[in-house]
Amino acid sequence: MTIPRRRFLRFAAGAAAVSGCAGRSFALDYPQHAARIFEGFGAGSTPDLVSRLFGQWLSNHLGQPFVVENRPGAGGNLATQAVAVAPADGYTLLTCATANAINASLYEKLDYDFLRDFVPVAGVVRFPMVLLVNPSFPANSFPEFIAYAKANPGKINVASPGVGTPMHIVIEMLKMMAGVDLVHVPYRGASPGMTDVIAGQVQAFIITVSTAFGFIKAGKVRPLAVTSAARSDVLPDVPSISETLPGFDAATWDGTCAPRGTPAAIIDVLSSNITAAIADPQLKSRFKDLGGNSEPMPAAVFGKFLAEETAKWAKVVKFSGAKAG
Repeated sequence: MTIPRRRFLRFAAGAAAVSGCAGRSFALDYPQHAARIFEGFGAGSTPDLVSRLFGQWLSNHLGQPFVVENRPGAGGNLATQAVAVAPADGYTLLTCATANAINASLYEKLDYDFLRDFVPVAGVVRFPMVLLVNPSFPANSFPEFIAYAKANPGKINVASPGVGTPMHIVIEMLKMMAGVDLVHVPYRGASPGMTDVIAGQVQAFIITVSTAFGFIKAGKVRPLAVTSAARSDVLPDVPSISETLPGFDAATWDGTCAPRGTPAAIIDVLSSNITAAIADPQLKSRFKDLGGNSEPMPAAVFGKFLAEETAKWAKVVKFSGAKAG
């Protein structure tokens, strides 16, 4: 999927447009009643937990409830569609995630256009992933893993929590950038994939650092590299893939979006408050406990990030030929 430059710039600058006095009057009155934050991955998921953390902060500081509404299904598309058609009044928000940027090219038909139908509000947090191997795997470092993969094409099975998940697409990105032939083995969720890599049924697994940390600490799996550009604070001794493959940068992330047409003044109120929430030491500590790195991005910056992420993953999806739905 190629994003025209005009469309890219329009989305990146979407929240930067300044409305006149009428727009400011919205901000003076906002919020007057409860708002809803939709998330598409279910109770207890990372987007759900992130939504509840910053939603509670907004409730405490803006004087009205910001209630999380779970709408899981179709890789986050059910929640996204619900918000896309909601009134653009600031009272229905979406916890947007990596899946939204991937789904734009992964799904052949969607009832919404992520870059057209949403306006960015704020970036919240990023969660690095990690490449794990069974302790018996012959490679002890990421460069050795790549060398082994090149010497044994098609013989390394790499698990993910499912087709189209960010972890699956990161496997495809690794294949594309390293020029290796890996076999993707999709599971229904992280638990069965972790069980099989521990048992040696598959050789490798890509999953979030937060999910893997306990198993790494127990010595049940061996981490070779994290997928983020920088090393993880949680695993400071584990190198990043980018140290071997410059430019490799992948993480799951969560942020906030609103329906296109939401008044700019309301976006400003939300963006400034969410950015302040993420800077709160207590909230930063909670995100760290989840294995994430606080990533405060105001609306304009987050819009540019979303457009870049959507374009990046479109190239990987095209390379892989992956499709869903």
